Amino acid sequence: MSGFSWRRALAVFIKEFQQMMRDRLTFAMAVGVPIMQLVLFGYAINTDPKGLPTAIVSTDSGTMSRSIASALQHTGYFRVVYSGESESQAQTLLEDGQVQFMIVIPTNFTKELVRGNHPALLVAVDATDPSASGNAIAALSMVATQALQHDLVGPLRALQPGPLPFDIRIHRRYNPEGLSRYNIVPGLIGTILTMTMVMLTSLGMTRERERGTMENLLATPVRPSEVMVGKILPYVVLGYLQLSVIMVAAFTLFEVPMEGSFALLMAMIGVFMVANLSVGFTFSTVARNQLQAMQMTFFFFLPSILLSGFMFPFRAMPVWAQYVGEVLPLTHFLRIVRGILLKGNGAAQLLPELWPMLAFMLVAGVIALKRYRQTLD
Repeated sequence: MSGFSWRRALAVFIKEFQQMMRDRLTFAMAVGVPIMQLVLFGYAINTDPKGLPTAIVSTDSGTMSRSIASALQHTGYFRVVYSGESESQAQTLLEDGQVQFMIVIPTNFTKELVRGNHPALLVAVDATDPSASGNAIAALSMVATQALQHDLVGPLRALQPGPLPFDIRIHRRYNPEGLSRYNIVPGLIGTILTMTMVMLTSLGMTRERERGTMENLLATPVRPSEVMVGKILPYVVLGYLQLSVIMVAAFTLFEVPMEGSFALLMAMIGVFMVANLSVGFTFSTVARNQLQAMQMTFFFFLPSILLSGFMFPFRAMPVWAQYVGEVLPLTHFLRIVRGILLKGNGAAQLLPELWPMLAFMLVAGVIALKRYRQTLD
């Protein structure tokens, strides 16, 4: 045989390129993943959240309290969704995660300020995700210096220079020290389970098809629903084994608090695992080999980790990205696990996050069963 031949190398190239083009799913993944990364990182990801939902509780009827409320909204960081006199109602909104800030303007705030008594403005922050509120807290100092410029005139002009005429007391709820591990470690529970549950289920079914053992399974009188349940349950057990390792590390190494019910947390994790296993089962009915199953897993995992609020603040994303994130089970699970561990939320408070996961699990399960019946034909 002679030396290197560009003609033979070209022939191999043409053959390999034609084979790659026949595998349309792999080719679509190779093109789709970079496009998805560009869109997500270029448009959806933002580390400076604005328009954070805020509850303002004011029992002061003076003009200066209204000026402060107006100045808060003008910063762009605060979006007032509740304004009233009930501090308990605002506290409930903060516990349920419907607002990020609760600002309390006390009675006689204007009178005390005019007298030079330095009244205190209470700012309670949901600090379960410290990165989501850091810039907004920094903006409060700007509000304090500019809010009353139009009010401190005439005889009150003496209050403008020097120190602030009122105090701002910031209380970081649920994570007083602003520790990032209190946010990261609970989130890792969801991301690890998402990756492993989807990947292991899709690979397990695809592996049987490649090895030819699927024909033996199809020859038995086992129904599609029975196959699905039988395939999913072992991975549920495996998921709880993984969870035990994660939880031990979370409590012993990272000292993550456990404010809520441990039994409720285990039940919510079970629903979350079944939802992801249903996705993996669906992927296994589409993929023709393990490589495709792995690619589809990555295609699902990437938006889950980026749009769920795990790596970047959820409220910092544009509206369309938030709509996409609301479809993903990881988004709701992160709110559930952080709510139980850090806030001590109960079942009633978690219901708004539970039903989207149940709906996702139902839809994914129906699609998986329908596609599995098609393979029986």
